[in-house]
Amino acid sequence: MTRMGFIFLLLSNAASVSTQFNGYNCDANYHSRFPGERDISVYCGVQTITLKINFCPVLFSGYTDADLALNGHHSEAQCRGFINNNTFPTALLFSISLSTLEACGNSLVVSTAYGPTAYGNMSLVQIGNISGYIDTPDPPTIISYLPGLLYKFSCSYPLEYLVNNSQLASSSAAVSVKDSNGTFVSTLSMILYNDSAYNQPLSIPMAGLALKTRVFAAVKATNLDKRWNILMDYCYTTPSGNPNDELRYDLFFGCYKDPQTTVLENGKSQMGRFSFEVFRFVKHRHQKMSTVFLHCVTKLCRADDCIMLMPICGRRRKREEETPDSMAAASGNAILSAGPIITRSDETPVNNSQLASGDLSHSMNPVTSALISGVVILSVVSVCFFLLLLRFLLKPRPPATTAASGVWNPSFK
Repeated sequence: MTRMGFIFLLLSNAASVSTQFNGYNCDANYHSRFPGERDISVYCGVQTITLKINFCPVLFSGYTDADLALNGHHSEAQCRGFINNNTFPTALLFSISLSTLEACGNSLVVSTAYGPTAYGNMSLVQIGNISGYIDTPDPPTIISYLPGLLYKFSCSYPLEYLVNNSQLASSSAAVSVKDSNGTFVSTLSMILYNDSAYNQPLSIPMAGLALKTRVFAAVKATNLDKRWNILMDYCYTTPSGNPNDELRYDLFFGCYKDPQTTVLENGKSQMGRFSFEVFRFVKHRHQKMSTVFLHCVTKLCRADDCIMLMPICGRRRKREEETPDSMAAASGNAILSAGPIITRSDETPVNNSQLASGDLSHSMNPVTSALISGVVILSVVSVCFFLLLLRFLLKPRPPATTAASGVWNPSFK
């Protein structure tokens, strides 16, 4: 019995040793190795980037948490990580704020290329890439028997989104965008207003808005670093809440702008503003009210880059290159809509008795009506001209004076 208890005690000590190493949650069977690529996880967010490093291989390599820092900034406490010993294995966490990412030597590079966007348009497309590394310091000696540790990371952020909102009651929505390198969570909203001061949210009466009512729209960015501005690239409307609806009407895109649309602010701040007059879709001709949904493809750009991304309208471009007929849905694109905007049809009702009376004025072709009117007018003019000519020809002429009197004029000798 004593022998069995001794064996059990040995096994218990072995188990505790296998899961604890200097007080950290490490397993010697799995973590007695140098770090590898799978030992770092990167979480890309809109406000912070979080780096998670498996701390157990770091311990095996002979280092502590104080030896690892961002981009060689080992003397700065804010550039070092902190231990999370509540997980298995123990993790070393780094948190990078996007508002102060350059403080620890991280770099932001925005690449720009002219080509097709995710929505099928030809435009300037930008991608923001944030990169850096975590390393150990070089020893002050000539040689070292410890390996140098180096962890590289990067986060890529697409800078173009489709902004919509399917619920007009809330007039705003949050959007999440994922790309191949991580998760970029941004908060964008589209809000509709009644007034040009953008103080009164749009209120739609039960009967709908009257046609040609001017509506003011704003696309806003919140919880984003102040280095980014809003650039509305393409705004259009559809009769349904589906942004990929084949039936659409463009408000503005590139150098094209609907005559009733006015762009008030674009690319200058974290808000884009424009206004337009509401209309109805002809497909709703048999309905008392028409629904209009508003969509905007929106870019984020740095203040200095927004001017470069604005379209140059001095020279004429081929409309075929700019026509947004195809908008393929793709992962990594945020979708947020505004609508429905409900308008009244304002059409004169026609009852069943009028339709059955045989009156052709409601169904007659406009061209045919114009031709018939022209023929009738020409006939009336021709008859009047004929009667006037006939009256002129039949009018009696006055007789000559000498022939009528028969008296000799004495002045002629």
